[in-house]
Amino acid sequence: MECVLTLIASARAPLDDALVAAARDALHERHATVSPPDWLAPAEACDVAFSDLNPDMADAAVRARLGDAPVDVVCQPIKDRRKMLLVADMDSTIVTAETLDELAAFAGLKNEIAAITSRAMRGELDFESALRERVSMLKGLEAGALAKTFAEIEYTGGARALVQTMRTNGAHCMLVSGGFTYFTDRVADYCGFHEAYANTLGMDGNRLDGTVGEPILGRDAKLRALMDTAGTRHLPLTRTCAVGDGANDVAMLQAAGLGVAFHAKPMVQDMVRVKINHGDLTALLYAQGYRKAEFTG
Repeated sequence: MECVLTLIASARAPLDDALVAAARDALHERHATVSPPDWLAPAEACDVAFSDLNPDMADAAVRARLGDAPVDVVCQPIKDRRKMLLVADMDSTIVTAETLDELAAFAGLKNEIAAITSRAMRGELDFESALRERVSMLKGLEAGALAKTFAEIEYTGGARALVQTMRTNGAHCMLVSGGFTYFTDRVADYCGFHEAYANTLGMDGNRLDGTVGEPILGRDAKLRALMDTAGTRHLPLTRTCAVGDGANDVAMLQAAGLGVAFHAKPMVQDMVRVKINHGDLTALLYAQGYRKAEFTG
């Protein structure tokens, strides 16, 4: 099997020749046939093609050799490397914050609601029940708080480049969130997603009524979005990419050809093979073999 190792650095610690050499040595020691380095971006990302070694074994060997170096490691087959479907989570993935927590700040309840959010994202609470509980606490909040919240939201580095580059190269891009349509519609428009799906907030005039539209979009809906869209577009799952950080993302991350736990909760990292803990969202482009010169957006 022809495979490729991709090393991706964080902006704070450039990737150097010594780290690449160490990674290649780790592959050599496992009797892999290893190609010379191919830099996708100077000091940022480098490919090393290899064969005669299982990707999982290669991943483990390289991680053991590099130790705590601030570099992300992705090992995968070269076949079907570039993906034609992207399904992305929004909160703490495409945007840096949990939008419901930020909305709760305008009700003076950010700490209380954020604590519930954190437990749900770690898989300690049922997502649907936790969402209903948090939204019920916001009953009576003026709708204007939604616009104020969105005005303060920041995009994760590389978010627009990820979507625009994949879209330019023919991929279908979907934003599928356990958050709310008020935010996903605006985020999708800025980044260039083809579609966006999320939950709806119940309203009573110009105030939140404390309810969420049913059925709630959660773990099963995210997996279904990936599977159904791949089927409709006649794509094998090997041609799909998914990215997220929380417990409700795990099922779709495990099903996707390239499922990425992005700066994810510990339980998610334990259950998903590809982890990005240092780079920004352009790491998903490097993992697909895009060179920095090919980025758009």
